[in-house]
Amino acid sequence: MAGKSAQRKVRKFGAVKRMIAPTDMRLKGNQEKAAKKEAEKKEAEVRHVAPLATSLFLAHNEALVPPYRVIIDTNFINLSLENRIDIVKGMMDTLYAKCIPCISDCVMAELEKLGQKYRLALRVARDPRVERLPCSHKGTYADDCIVNRVTSHRCYIVATCDRALRRRLRKVPGVPLMYIAKKRYNIERLPDQALN
Repeated sequence: MAGKSAQRKVRKFGAVKRMIAPTDMRLKGNQEKAAKKEAEKKEAEVRHVAPLATSLFLAHNEALVPPYRVIIDTNFINLSLENRIDIVKGMMDTLYAKCIPCISDCVMAELEKLGQKYRLALRVARDPRVERLPCSHKGTYADDCIVNRVTSHRCYIVATCDRALRRRLRKVPGVPLMYIAKKRYNIERLPDQALN
């Protein structure tokens, strides 16, 4: 008899009744919650509209007037030195007006991280003619910093040779781009009226 009672206590795996977990998606209450969450997500996406700058007249940015403020990227400084172009003089030759080169703290941090090989670029960035722009955000990723600054204040020209950054900045209306081609500076998307 003792052997039979031991057999009754131990159940086989298949004989145990399976239960649905309270978080299972087959339950009607969980399906309703998921549908409600999805609807809220869609509603939040639709209502977000980025405000347009008041200085824009179609694609023409009226906030861009001399003296031009030019935000410089790390690779623009390096390629300027490689091509032996003076930054301020080259900008003035391209734009036919006074230019104020600006460098954000993120770009300075990026140059400092590059080490001894780029010490000349760091010396050029610390030139007294170059204006420093303080950054209030966390991290030192210069591309995001430049894009955020330009979208919030559309009074800058961005000087960069980074193709990925230029592709991102082309999506922002009213922001001219400066780059190096054939050992000289070129400007893109600056209205002809501004150069006359």
